[in-house]
Order: sequence, then structure tokens, then C-alpha cells
Amino acid sequence: MSDDAAAGAAFPPGFFDRADEGEDTVFYGPPRLVQHIDDAAIAAVSAYYDEVGVAGDVLDLMSSWVSHLSTPPRHLTALGMNAAELEANTWAHERVIHDLNADPHLPFADAAFDAAVCTVSVDYLTSPVAVFREVGRVLRPGGRFALTFSNRCFPTKAVRGWLATDDAGHQEIVAAYFRASGVFGEPVAARRPSGGDPVFGVSAARL
Repeated sequence: MSDDAAAGAAFPPGFFDRADEGEDTVFYGPPRLVQHIDDAAIAAVSAYYDEVGVAGDVLDLMSSWVSHLSTPPRHLTALGMNAAELEANTWAHERVIHDLNADPHLPFADAAFDAAVCTVSVDYLTSPVAVFREVGRVLRPGGRFALTFSNRCFPTKAVRGWLATDDAGHQEIVAAYFRASGVFGEPVAARRPSGGDPVFGVSAARL
């Protein structure tokens, strides 16, 4: 069995279907210069990224007008779908418009980054194993990919497998993406203290 076939076998048919299969470029076209989690949760996300060592040359996947880091890294590349939102991200040194559901390939050289993050967006990926494998390609050896999420989402755009389970199940799903990609060490899941929206994190280091 090929790597792609093995990865697909880990998830049942229909897992990556969505209620709204329309073009993501249309759904995400209008700028949304809002926060999708509350202030306490944002602080918890930033603390988590500090804890797992997000620093140096950082890739912020599925980004918007805010990168949820405590301090600006040496170099921040923000990849997202809305030009106006990315332009408003004052910490970004580089802004890249790219739809990961249309094309999971990342437009970067091998070993270009020290760390990568994805904040409250992993539930929207329809080809997550391919994306995780690409993140592994663009990370330097030992580089960490850290993902955070809460209990909020756009339900019509989240994949059905995500909507069908609870918070603990979401952590297991992200861990399964890491394992299926074959390019990361064992993922570590954590619930972060937050006085507001719940915050969960899963991270792993590139092999």
C-alpha cells in the first residue's frame, strides 16, 4: 500500500466531506477583521506557542490579520486566503495568498522554516495529511509544527469527521494527521489553561 493509500485508510469515507463544498475562495473572499476566539484564549494560544518553542523563521498557516504569537519572530511568513486580512498583519514580513484545499503544496523551498503554526483552522483542511507532509518538507530538521484549536468554527466549512466528535476527539484527529504524514515524531497533545474559550494544542517535531 502506498503512503497516500495508507493515510486515506486511517479515515472513513466521508470524513473530509463538508456541508458547503462551494469554492473556498468565495466563502473567504470578504475580509473578516475579527477575532475568532476571545482574549483569554488568544493569550493561552500565545503562551502555548512560546512553551513549545515557536521562534526564528516561522510559517503561519491559514493566517489572517493577527498571528497569535507573543512577540514578533525573526521572520514571519503568513499564508492565507484573503489579501486584505494578510495585508493588515503588521508582524508579517512575507504574505502569501494560497488555498491549501485547492493545492496542498506549499510554495516554499525545502527546510525554509524553524517552526510552523496553525491557529483555529485545522478543522477546515480537506487534505490534511498532504498538508502536514508539506509542512514537514519546509521545516528544518527538528522544527516544530504546533496547532491550536477551540470549540468554535464555521460549521459548514469544517470537515464532517471533525464535527462528529468532541474536544478530546479533535486532539486525536490532529495526532492522527501527524502520524499519517510519516514525517514527524510522536505528537504531544495538551489542553491550555484559559479563562475564556477552551484552547487545545497538538505539536510534533520534524524527524
